[in-house]
Parts: sequence; structure tokens; C-alpha cells
Amino acid sequence: MSAKLDEKLEPIYQELLHRNPGESEFHQAVREVLETIGPVLCKHPEFADRKIIQRICEPERQIIFRVPWQDDSGEIHINRAFRVEFNSALGPYKGGMRFHPSVYLGIIKFLGFEQIFKNALTGLPIGGGKGGSDFNPKGKSDNEIMRFCQSLMTELYRHIGVYTDVPAGDIGVGGREIGYLFGQYKRITNRYESGVITGKGTDWGGSLARKEATGYGAVYFTQEMLKVRNDSLDGKKLIVSGSGNVAIYAMEKAQSQGAKIVACSDSSGVIYHKEGIDLDTVKRIKEVERGRISDYIESHKKAKYLKDACIWDIPCDIALPCATQNELNAKDAKKLVENGCIAVVEGANMPTTPEGIKVLQESKVAFGPSKAANAGGVATSALEMQQNASRASWSFEHTENCLAEIMIGIHRRCYETAEEYGATGDYVSGANIEGFLRVARAMDAMGVI
Repeated sequence: MSAKLDEKLEPIYQELLHRNPGESEFHQAVREVLETIGPVLCKHPEFADRKIIQRICEPERQIIFRVPWQDDSGEIHINRAFRVEFNSALGPYKGGMRFHPSVYLGIIKFLGFEQIFKNALTGLPIGGGKGGSDFNPKGKSDNEIMRFCQSLMTELYRHIGVYTDVPAGDIGVGGREIGYLFGQYKRITNRYESGVITGKGTDWGGSLARKEATGYGAVYFTQEMLKVRNDSLDGKKLIVSGSGNVAIYAMEKAQSQGAKIVACSDSSGVIYHKEGIDLDTVKRIKEVERGRISDYIESHKKAKYLKDACIWDIPCDIALPCATQNELNAKDAKKLVENGCIAVVEGANMPTTPEGIKVLQESKVAFGPSKAANAGGVATSALEMQQNASRASWSFEHTENCLAEIMIGIHRRCYETAEEYGATGDYVSGANIEGFLRVARAMDAMGVI
């Protein structure tokens, strides 16, 4: 059961449901923010008078287009692609592109809406946007993926730019796809605009530490949450859902801080390794061989592969959901609480359902919401934009130090804002209110646009 909305916000939410039917993920993301910003309207009634909330909830621009491409056998396929340019009050639209069969407009709008506040929390001059396609890269050859990316960019190029909209990667879009997309942009425009897309290879304008940034950032945020409780990661037992980019580098950073990762997963099942996950094996399987996590047990006989199992049933001190949206529900949250979990930190976008969050918060489990905890990826993308603009090249250490400083700042602002608005320790409220205030003040300053 969701919390009751402030009486000024309920009509706004009902109107949003009416205007955006069938977009359940978008509805969920908006409601989560609206549930926490009632106190802001008491302090700043001008935001209600000037319809700031309604304007934030309506994207500035929604682009939908077809992407025709040919597979290796010559057959023609048509996919649908999206770019939702949600809010540019703080800077050019910034957000990733997702290639996955589940992608539809509601998913992209939920991700874009979250991105507005996440980007605001970084303190960097970037607005919120998101894009993607229902194209499935799994099982496709490099040439098929190249042809798809080239076809997509043939339309997208006219909508993006260093001062307009800067895409990046997301699920299904890594360095290979970014390379194909940027190559086609350069080909069409006859301009080498490094800053028009982020997540590039380090040989041609990319940022060292970008690959690691989201996972590392989530762990930095976790460390700050634990410090408030006079605790640390050292000796803690962690489970991490997923085994993609975010999960792998969250595991890497957590291990470096003395934690032991006992389980990770992919869409087919879970690996449980009581002695601790061997990260080199996971990297080889996922980054080199592009295989399934079940291959792990071929190298580690003591590990167990649990097909179609629920990773949240495995006892742990800290859980990091790093796979996909709504993967951790109320039942899972109750199991984590029963097993003594003290913190849940979201590496993926909105991986915990509202009911799951309620269980965790009521049980006094420290909960780090994605718009704060996984902001490290987009923060480092913005650092990549800075490097591109200045034609500079930063070391891994310098970039990681900047990332750590940004994540520590995000935690501090979320914690202090929650305290200021009477919700001490509630990072959901702190993140939503702080992000909203930054965007709302900028929108108000610019007038009715």
C-alpha cells in the first residue's frame, strides 16, 4: 500500500495517470517522488502556484522513431526507438540508451524522470533524459549490432549535441555499441564532437574509471551510510544481484574494502560461493566470453549454481540490487530482514518495489535509493564531458578521486536534507527533496518555459 499523497499533490498525480495510461513504471517513479515532497510545498508554496511539479512531470520532448536494419542473412527487421528529453533546467539532457526487448515509452519515461533528480544530486550542470530501443543485442553478431546502431543514429543525430542532449550507455549498450553510435554520428555530421556521447573508449575520448563508476559509486555511498552508523564494510557479507557492469565493479570495490561477496546472479540463476565470489572468473565469463553465470561452477567446484533461485533468500549483511527495476519486492525484503541484513543499496534503477522499501524502512534497514546511490555513473559521464571540452586526459586516480568526492557530497546532502525536513535517516526523502529543490529553483528562475 502506497503512502497517502498530500492533498495538493493527489490531483496532480491523478491527472498524470489520465494523461499517461499504461505506463506503470513511470507512474511508480513519479508517485515515489510526490510522496516525499509535501513538506517542500509548505515551505515553498510558490512552487505549487507556478505549477513546477506539473511541468517537471511532463517531458520537454518525446521522440519516437523506427529503426530498420538488415541481419547477416539479409532479412529486414524494424525496431522502435525512443529518446525522452525530460528536463534541461540544469543543463543539457543527460542519460543513457537502453537496448532490451522490454523497452517501451513508459520504461524510458521512468528512467528519464529518475535521471532528472539523480543528475541534480551530483551538483553538476546536467539535465535529465533517457533513450533506448526494444532491440535485443543478445545473440546478434557484431556486424548486426553495428548496422542497427548506424540505423538508429541516422535519426537520432539530429536531436543530440554537446549543448543539447548527451546520450551514454545503459543495459545492452556498452563500449562496442557506443563506438558504433559515435562513428555514425561523426560520419553524418563530419564533426568530431567527443562530448556528444559518453562511455567512449579510452583511446578516443573516453574517461578512465567510467566503466567502474556506477558500481564504485554505489559502494562509496554504502560506506558513507555505514559511517553514520559507526560501522564499515570490513568483514561484511554481501550479495549482489546481476553480473553486468554495475554488479561487477560494485563487487570489486566492496572486496577492496574488506567485504566478502557470497552471491551474484544473471537472468537465469544465482551463483552462491560461501568462500567468496572469484571476481576474475566473473569478469572472464561476462566481459570476455559474454557467457552465462552458470559457467562459474566449471572453475569453482565448491560454488553452487541455483537455477531460477531468488538471490534475496541468501543470508547477508548487505544487499546490492544491481540488475533491473522492481527485482526486490516486499517478500524479498522481509527475507532479508529475517536474515539480519543491515543495509540495502540500489545499484540498478528503481530495483526495489514501494512495498519492499516500506518493509526495509520500517525494519530500520539503511536504504540507499538509486537516484542517489547509483549516480556515480552519470557523474563520471559528466566528468568525461569536462575532459572532452578541455581536450584533457585525466588519470584513473584523479577521476576516481573526483567520483568519491561527488558520492560523499551526494550522501551528505541527502542526509542533511532529510534531517532538515524531519525525516532523519530517510535517504529516499532526502534524495527526492534535495533533487527536486535544485531543479525547481532553476525552473522558477527561468520563468514559464
